Amino acid sequence: MAPPKSRPSSKAAATKRRTSANSKKKTSVKPKSQVRKRPAKADGRARVSQETAPARKRARPPVSPKTRVRPPVSPKTRVRAPVSTKTRARPPVSPKTEDVAPAEVFAPQQPGETAARAVDAVKIYGEGSTAVKALDGIDLEIERGRFTAIMGPSGSGKSTLLHCLAGLDTLTTGQVFIGDVDLSTLKDKALTLLRRQKVGFIFQSFNLVPTLTAEENIKLPDSLAGKTPDKDWLDQVISSLALGDRLGHLPSELSGGQQQRVAAARAIASKPEIIFADEPTGNLDSRSGEELLSFLREATAGFGQTIVMVTHDPFAASHSNRVVFLGDGRVVGELREPTQEKVIDRLRELGG
Repeated sequence: MAPPKSRPSSKAAATKRRTSANSKKKTSVKPKSQVRKRPAKADGRARVSQETAPARKRARPPVSPKTRVRPPVSPKTRVRAPVSTKTRARPPVSPKTEDVAPAEVFAPQQPGETAARAVDAVKIYGEGSTAVKALDGIDLEIERGRFTAIMGPSGSGKSTLLHCLAGLDTLTTGQVFIGDVDLSTLKDKALTLLRRQKVGFIFQSFNLVPTLTAEENIKLPDSLAGKTPDKDWLDQVISSLALGDRLGHLPSELSGGQQQRVAAARAIASKPEIIFADEPTGNLDSRSGEELLSFLREATAGFGQTIVMVTHDPFAASHSNRVVFLGDGRVVGELREPTQEKVIDRLRELGG
C-alpha cells in the first residue's frame, strides 16, 4: 500500500501564488513601456508636422501673387466693348438697303416729277355677296411740290385711297408708286424705311406717343432715322403752330387742338418728300385750323413740300392747289386753283 501524498504547506502555497503574480506583472510591464514610447513618437511626428507646416504655408503665398496678376486681363476684355458697339451699328445700314432693290429709292426727286401715283387701283373688302369695292380702278397722279386735296361724300373711298398711296394699306389689284418705287415690290423692312424717310403723316386721331413730351414727339421721326433735326426749321415750325410754351407737356396735358398741331409739326419737321393728311383740321377750332392750313400752303409754296389732304371741308380744300373729287371709288372730277365757292358749286354738281 502506497504511502499518502503529503499536502504542501500553506506557506509554500502562498509563495507559489506570489511568484505567479510577479510573473504576470513582468509580462504586463512591456506594453506600458511601449505605450510610453508611442507618445514620444507621436510627439515627434506632431513636432515634425508643426515644423514643416509653416514652411508649407510660406510656400503658398508666391502662388497668390500670380493670381493677383490676372485682374489686368479683365480691363483688356472691357476695352473690347466699343468694338462690339461698332459692329452693332452696321446692321441697320446694310440689311435695310439690301431690302430695297433700286438704289435710287432714297435719292432726292427733281422738281416736276410725280411724287406719287396710283395705277388701276382696286381695293375690295370682304368676299362674295358681302364684298365692298372701296376703290374701283383709280388712276391718279400726285404732282410734286403741290398741295392736293381729295374730296367726296362718305364712303367714296377718300381715306382708303390715301392709306394705299401712303403704303399703310395694300391694294387688291393695281399699283401704287412713291416716286418711281412700286410699293408692292418692297419687303416690310424696306417699306417701313421708305415711310420713315420719305413720308409724313397727319391723322385725325393725332397718334402721338403718350409717354413722350410734345417736343420729343415732334423730333421722333428724326430720332428713329438717327438724324439731327434742323434747329432753324424746327423753331420755325414750332413758332408757326404756336407750340413754344407746350413743348414740355405730355399729350394728356394738351387740348385736342394742341395735340393735332403737334402731329402736324411732327409730320413737317423731318422734311419728308410727301405728307399725307387725313382731315387735319377736323379737331381744330376755326382759328387754329386756318393757321394750320395757311402753314401747309406756305410749306408747299416756299419749300416745295408735297401734301395730299383728305377733307370734307370746302374751306380747307380752298387752300390747296388742286382738288380731286371721288364718287363710288372712282375719280369723278378735278378743280385747279380752287376757291371755297367753286368747291361748293362742284360738290353740288356731283351731288356731294
